[in-house]
Amino acid sequence: MHISIETTTGLERRLTITVPSEEFEAKISEKLVEARGQVRLPGFRPGKVPMKEVRRRFGQGVRVEVAGELMQASFYSAVEQESLFPAGQPKLDVVKMDPGIDFEFTATFEVMPNVSLGDFSQVSVKQPVTEIAESDLDAMIQRLREQRKTFEPVERAAADGDKVTVDFEGRLDGEVFEGGKGEDVAFELGRGQMIEAFDAGVRGLTTGETKTFDATFPEDYRAENLAGKTVQFTVTVKSVAESRLPEMDDEFVKAFGVDEGGVEGLRKEVRTSMQRELDAKLRNVMKKQVLDELARLHDVQLPHALVHREIHNLKDRLMGQMRAYGAAAQGAMNLPDAPFEKEAGERVKLGLIMNAIIEVNDLKADQEKLDARLMEMAAGYEDPDAFVRYYRSQPEELRQVEMALVEDLAIDLVLGQAAVEQVTGSYDDVMADKLVPQSGGDETHDHEHEHVHDENCNH
Repeated sequence: MHISIETTTGLERRLTITVPSEEFEAKISEKLVEARGQVRLPGFRPGKVPMKEVRRRFGQGVRVEVAGELMQASFYSAVEQESLFPAGQPKLDVVKMDPGIDFEFTATFEVMPNVSLGDFSQVSVKQPVTEIAESDLDAMIQRLREQRKTFEPVERAAADGDKVTVDFEGRLDGEVFEGGKGEDVAFELGRGQMIEAFDAGVRGLTTGETKTFDATFPEDYRAENLAGKTVQFTVTVKSVAESRLPEMDDEFVKAFGVDEGGVEGLRKEVRTSMQRELDAKLRNVMKKQVLDELARLHDVQLPHALVHREIHNLKDRLMGQMRAYGAAAQGAMNLPDAPFEKEAGERVKLGLIMNAIIEVNDLKADQEKLDARLMEMAAGYEDPDAFVRYYRSQPEELRQVEMALVEDLAIDLVLGQAAVEQVTGSYDDVMADKLVPQSGGDETHDHEHEHVHDENCNH
């Protein structure tokens, strides 16, 4: 087999591969002999069809079939021999395959870029530092009570926090607008469930009372035809109900699966859960900053094949999310590529950088680290042992956890050389991204088990 390599543009390479005619024809003859034993032709006994007749009838089809198989096999032998690392499937084109001459074809493909790692001391991040205070715990317990509150009818004027049920009709320029009419509509006053101007018009009304008032929609209201417009509402209050928070007793505690320790047991469980969420948040905040800095620090030539593949991954994920919300989702192929190109390119770039860090530093997830990560993931489940057993029985799921763990090792390695500034603040500020604001909304960096490096990109 003779191989010549040509660089066309950027990362694209073209191999011209020549296979001796003797080898090509021998494979064709081998296929024809195999076919001879299987074909059934009128006038011939099974397996007794003359070879000349088999070649006449099936020779060209077998030649094309053998050419396809030989191109695939020869291509992979060639890239291994030449130490090339394809970024995607090749485009294979036959140049010559006539009888009596050497078989020749070309393979056009992109190669993986060489990523030259930068100086990680140039990476600069801010590390949030906080602790869960008793006031934070009290606020979380209060939120749990709010989640289980009930409402009881009252005979007084509606106030913030009450559940109010109303009939209403809204008119814009004297005409009822789309969505401007409702019956038995229930909402909590002052909780942002209705526009503030509507809340203000209802506030102070009693059951059975009707009122007409003007209300101006916010400039950024989601319905463009109403944004910034003043409409006239006529509202009739059907009922006013006051909220009642549950007592902090054993019944309330047991509703959250805490069977021992009473209220203090619940507080302990809630603190543990808050700490787990805080730890995950802190890890993701640092990871997001490191990835942003790595993207800034490196200039990487991106293979179109990898970007194209990532675009389809993003489309498929969007389709899955739409189906999960009950939306009728058409095939991902029907979506245009353009809206996904930027994010796909960013993900591919970070994946190539992370792969380089992992390979250069030979980072691996040992069994001890993997066991610890599984136990950490299982901590929030009712039966942690069952959770761990499930993951251990699912090789692909376990592989995903292992890849995420290896990526965390790479992040830690970069942080070990980076300039880290500690920023102290409250628990709420950290959880709301106020202490270290997170740019953009790229979920790539926020999900616990999302990883940007791709094992299929490894050399």
